[in-house]
Amino acid sequence: MKGNFEFRTRKSNRSLWVIECIDPNCSWRLRASKIVPESTKFVIRKYVGVHSCSLLKRNANHRQATYVVIGEQVAPQYVGVEKGPGPKGVQTFARTELGAQISYYKAWRGRKHAHTLIRGSPEQSFHVLPSYFHMLEKLNPGTVTRIEVDGESRFKYLFLAFGVAIRGFRYMRKVVGIDGTFLKGQYRGVLLVATAQDGNGQCYPLAWGLVDSENEDAWSWFLTQLKEIIGDTDELALISDRAPSIKKAISTVFEKAHHGACAWHVAQNIKNKFKCADIMGSYWSAVNAYRCEDFTGYMIEISNRYPRVAEYLENEVGFEKWSRCHYPGLRYNITTTNMVESLNSMLVNARDFPYVALIDVIQEKMSKWWNDRRIVATAITTPLTPSRESELRPRFAQSNGRHTSQLNPITYHVKGGELEGVVDIFNKTCTCKEFDIDKLPCVHAVAAAHHAQVSVYSLVSPYYTKEYYLLAYGETIYPVGSQSQWDVPNEVNHTQSSGIGQDRPPNTPSGNGSR
Repeated sequence: MKGNFEFRTRKSNRSLWVIECIDPNCSWRLRASKIVPESTKFVIRKYVGVHSCSLLKRNANHRQATYVVIGEQVAPQYVGVEKGPGPKGVQTFARTELGAQISYYKAWRGRKHAHTLIRGSPEQSFHVLPSYFHMLEKLNPGTVTRIEVDGESRFKYLFLAFGVAIRGFRYMRKVVGIDGTFLKGQYRGVLLVATAQDGNGQCYPLAWGLVDSENEDAWSWFLTQLKEIIGDTDELALISDRAPSIKKAISTVFEKAHHGACAWHVAQNIKNKFKCADIMGSYWSAVNAYRCEDFTGYMIEISNRYPRVAEYLENEVGFEKWSRCHYPGLRYNITTTNMVESLNSMLVNARDFPYVALIDVIQEKMSKWWNDRRIVATAITTPLTPSRESELRPRFAQSNGRHTSQLNPITYHVKGGELEGVVDIFNKTCTCKEFDIDKLPCVHAVAAAHHAQVSVYSLVSPYYTKEYYLLAYGETIYPVGSQSQWDVPNEVNHTQSSGIGQDRPPNTPSGNGSR
């Protein structure tokens, strides 16, 4: 193929294969036959390796450069990576490595065939999913998996939560971000994610879902499974965008938890609906205000300039959904769903994978995170996680210039700076409200602790401590290994589902091939 010589098959059956150059006058040929009649192996009996044909017979558009051959040759470049070459990269590979000029469409099909060789087909993925989940549960105790099919055994939903994440959630602040992202594979679907945030400010994935479409039924099913593993308490906060399907599902499934809106999504709605990007500074100041007095001042600024925006924020969205100081529950310093968006971005190259291959990527990344963060946690030499320690340390310096007086055994009045505060070191509150909401000592609380000769670390929420950080990542997430090594009961092996229906024909490329 590299020499651009084509061949044709002269004879082919179960015991004999004879090929010769496309030019009947050329001497190049190969003859192979079975070693013995009952064998599946062939041996070359005759080979004339020199072409005697004219150079005019060479053809870069090689007839043997089928998408199957291209896919087999390029497949190693997709092993152990999420992306690999796109169709244009496959065209380059065929030209430089195989000497073949191929169309974009053939390169796309070759890439698709390579993906199938490495990651399996979408159909195979649906069939193996029950066995795959069985092995995940077997190797990772406490892992929860669910598969939902319709009356015709066609896939509808799946749910996955690793046991280590479920157990580790007790060491997380009870704030969970949820969101969905569309998949790009043959059967499309939507990936749903629920994640907390650890004491070091990193995302802590709790649960994953794959559903046929993003609607109220799918969200209700996913959230019902989520509720079984994290519970439903007044302490729980659920943060999402304002999609009607999510809002309705949360209100139906979670009766006690508080629902908050992602402040970033609210900001995007304001810019798109009212065309007033210049008011965003006041909006974000209102979002992050700890005290209602400050919030009111920022809202007056917004109302004076854009009365309709102020009305939208108060009546349509509701202050309690996006404002830190008005939120009825406890969402700490988490005002957006950025922690979920980062997970979606992490999987951008795997969104066209078959479902099992996609879950493999999720497992591999979570396994790496748990190991890497456990190493970091073990090496921490301070009582708090690195990010919280870096927040707290500047407050020590700022507290030095404050004048502190004791009002009673647990209450201290701290003056100095732009704002004075009254701190209750027993109930861990301050009139500036920063201590109350973030559960990390504000500058007033630091000054009060110093005056009372109390360790400032005793005022910090345990969620920010090295101890909780280490406990959250103390276990290991294990891969399922090669399918040939699986030990799956027959009743699981015989449980299968088919695809959810395909929006795009299987042999049609989408986009411009830049992926």
